[in-house]
Amino acid sequence: MSTFGIVMLIITIVLIAAIVVLYFLGKKAEKRKAEQDQQMAAIAQQVSMLIIDKKRMKLKDSGLPEAVIAQTPWYAKGQKLPIVKAKVGPQMMSLICDAAIFDEIPVKKEVKATVSGLYITKVKGLHGKTVKTDDTKKKKGLRAWALRKQKELNQNK
Repeated sequence: MSTFGIVMLIITIVLIAAIVVLYFLGKKAEKRKAEQDQQMAAIAQQVSMLIIDKKRMKLKDSGLPEAVIAQTPWYAKGQKLPIVKAKVGPQMMSLICDAAIFDEIPVKKEVKATVSGLYITKVKGLHGKTVKTDDTKKKKGLRAWALRKQKELNQNK
C-alpha cells in the first residue's frame, strides 16, 4: 500500500470512531435533558409578572444570585444567556429565559409566565394583545439555524 492510502485509512478509522463516540454521547445527553425537563415540569408554577427589560448578557453581568453563578461550570460562564428583568409581586428579579421563547416576550407588558425556579419556560400575554414580530428577514448563523431546527422538531412531536 502506498503512504497516501495508509494515511487515508487511518483518517477514516479515526473519523468513524469519533462519530460513534459522538452518537453515544448525544444519546446520553438526550436522556439527561428529558430527565431535567420532567423535573422542571414538576416544580413549574404560574406567575404574573411585569417584564421590564430583556437582554442577552454574560452570566457574571446578569444580576443573578451568587449561588447560581458559583454552581455554573467554568465553560458556561462566558456564554451570553437570555436574561429577563421582571417585577414579580413587590420584588425585582432577574430570570433566565428559554432561548426558544425569548423573542416572543413583550417588554413593558404584564404577562403570565410558567416559571421553574429562576427559569422561564412559557409566556402568555395577560392584558392586551401581544404583538408577535414576524421577522421576514431570516437570521443567519449557527445559533439561528439550531433554533429553527429545534422549533421544527418540537412542532413534529
